[in-house]
Amino acid sequence: MREGEKKKAPQKMKELLKKRWVFPAVYLMSAALLISGIVWYQMAGGGDEQVSDTKEQAIEEGQFNQPAEEVNSSVEQMAKPMKNADEAVVKTGFYDESASEKEQEASLVVYNNTYQPNTGIDFGTKDNKTFEVTAALGGKVSKVQEDSLLGNVIEIEHDNGIVTHYQSVKDIKVAEGDTVSQGDVLAKAGQSLYNEKAGIHVHFEVRKDQMALNPEDFFGKPVSAIKEAATGQESSETESGSE
Repeated sequence: MREGEKKKAPQKMKELLKKRWVFPAVYLMSAALLISGIVWYQMAGGGDEQVSDTKEQAIEEGQFNQPAEEVNSSVEQMAKPMKNADEAVVKTGFYDESASEKEQEASLVVYNNTYQPNTGIDFGTKDNKTFEVTAALGGKVSKVQEDSLLGNVIEIEHDNGIVTHYQSVKDIKVAEGDTVSQGDVLAKAGQSLYNEKAGIHVHFEVRKDQMALNPEDFFGKPVSAIKEAATGQESSETESGSE
């Protein structure tokens, strides 16, 4: 039986090869194996050359030569609003309800025979000369207004509903809609009718959702600290009102 089977095998092979569909089937199978091999090669590492070539082409076309994006203003540490911060002198401080009576008295602004609590800090210099007023934080200029009483006004919007406010300025260098970086010159310090006693100064405010906060608490701190302080203050006021 085994010898008979060995003799029949070649005969069956010959009959199979005589059929017309055999060679096309073999051809198609070979082509499929070849294509599979190419795909496997590319996936296994042959495609690295193509990726490398794409990177080189992108570099040549300057796609990687774009300037790096600026650091988000939310991580900037707030600076004093003047070019030479070491020369800053506080002419009138922020009126803090939790401060001592003496400190509160020093933070009142006298105008038209009335006393008004100061909602910011008035910075000047010892020699009472003008100086360059700079952006305490990067942001977008939302307001530039001439105001003889306040001595002109500049407002800059930042993240999370935070606004920095500059009064008593002249020779303004920015316009509404401008985007400024921290330290950019906005104007020069001037005078105001509202706080004549302060002389040449810049009135600087920090506001969160229109709530005035003490700027002194945030110099050297990021915008996130301002947001947290405002949230805490709002919570305290809510609790006080409910009692």
